[in-house]
Amino acid sequence: MGIFGSHEEKEDKFIVQLIEQSKKTHAIIVFLEHSLDDDNDSKIEHFKICLAEIEEIRRVLIDDLHNTFITPIDREDIYNISNALYDMVDYAMTTSEEMHILKVVPDDYIRKMITLVRKQTEELLAAMERLSKNPRVAGEHTMIVKSLEKDVEHLYRKALRDLFDTPIDLAKLPSLFYLREVYRHISNMSDKAEAAANVFGMVVMKLT
Repeated sequence: MGIFGSHEEKEDKFIVQLIEQSKKTHAIIVFLEHSLDDDNDSKIEHFKICLAEIEEIRRVLIDDLHNTFITPIDREDIYNISNALYDMVDYAMTTSEEMHILKVVPDDYIRKMITLVRKQTEELLAAMERLSKNPRVAGEHTMIVKSLEKDVEHLYRKALRDLFDTPIDLAKLPSLFYLREVYRHISNMSDKAEAAANVFGMVVMKLT
């Protein structure tokens, strides 16, 4: 029997839903990471399909929250974790769309930051999967997510510095602003991962 006691079998559906959403979020970030050099409409369509799948998971989750008297963790926490994961996917799609429309060529900063965000999703998923039986271990995974966010933020600031630290050719100025926007979207993705980890960390504190 896990930490949710006699309610585990019934209410654990919320944990299952969060795990499912975490898996899909991770899969989308992996797809983004592996498709950076692909510039085609089919990639955008794939993102739209994935986003629709996650929206459906959230619709069911929110409906279940309305219809369930007792939840394994605070309903506000469940909602906020789900919302942060959804925002990550939304930023991933925005990143991909803008790179496609604005013809942004991925550089080392983009690749490194997305790799770190992908690692964040791995740690979030591990935290979700371990919450019931090993909440303290789950909490350790959330700490890694927060540490990775600091790494992303460091790269983001370094990327901005390097972007405007050299004499600028006015003809290339628009492309520099496009690149900055992509950096910002990835940084926002990482911030949302940290937001999910912060809520999850509070959940662990309440349970242990």
